[in-house]
Amino acid sequence: MNPRTNLRPRIAVLLSGSGRTLQNLLDRIGDGRFCGSIAGVASDRADAFGLQRALEHSLEPQVLKDPSETWSWLLELDVDLVVLAGYLRLLPIIREFEGRVLNIHPSLLPRHGGQGMYGERVHQAVLQSGDQESGCTVHLCDGEYDHGRTLMQARVPVLANDTATELANRVLAAEFELYPAAIAMRWAELSANDC
Repeated sequence: MNPRTNLRPRIAVLLSGSGRTLQNLLDRIGDGRFCGSIAGVASDRADAFGLQRALEHSLEPQVLKDPSETWSWLLELDVDLVVLAGYLRLLPIIREFEGRVLNIHPSLLPRHGGQGMYGERVHQAVLQSGDQESGCTVHLCDGEYDHGRTLMQARVPVLANDTATELANRVLAAEFELYPAAIAMRWAELSANDC
C-alpha cells in the first residue's frame, strides 16, 4: 500500500457504539477543518448507532465481526489509514497495515488501559485512583489492547466532586480536538517517509 503523497488520506472508521468520533470527523471534513475522506465504516455490532450515522452521510456501513473479514474489506477499500473510534474488539494488525491503524483511548496511557477498560469504566478508575488529571491518548495499534507508540495526548483536570459522566464529557471534548490532529500528523509522517 502506497501513501497518496500530498493527497487527502482515505480513512476507514471502525466502531462499536454511538459513532460520536465518526460524526466529529465527518463534521470537520464537511466544514474544511479536517483534510481527509471517509472511505468506509464498519462495526462489530449490528446495533451500533454509528452505522446509522454513516448511512445519514451516504456511506454504506458494514457489520464485520471476524478480523479476517475486516482486513479483506479494508484491503479492498484501499484505505490509507484505519481509525478505531470506540472499537472494542481486539484487532490483530496485519503487515500491510502496520503503522496505519490508530486508536484513541480516554485516559493518559499507560494509566487506566487494557482489556475491559473503556467508556465509564475508565473514568471511574481515574476517579477511584485519585488522579489529579486525566485526558486522552492517540496511539498506533500493535495488536494489544491500548498499547503501541503514543502519537499525541491531551490533558484535562480532574475536578473536585467530579462524576464519571462529568469527567467523560470533558475528556470527550479533548478527544474531538486531539484525534483529527493526530490523524493529520500521522498522515504527514507517512507521506514524508514515502517521498
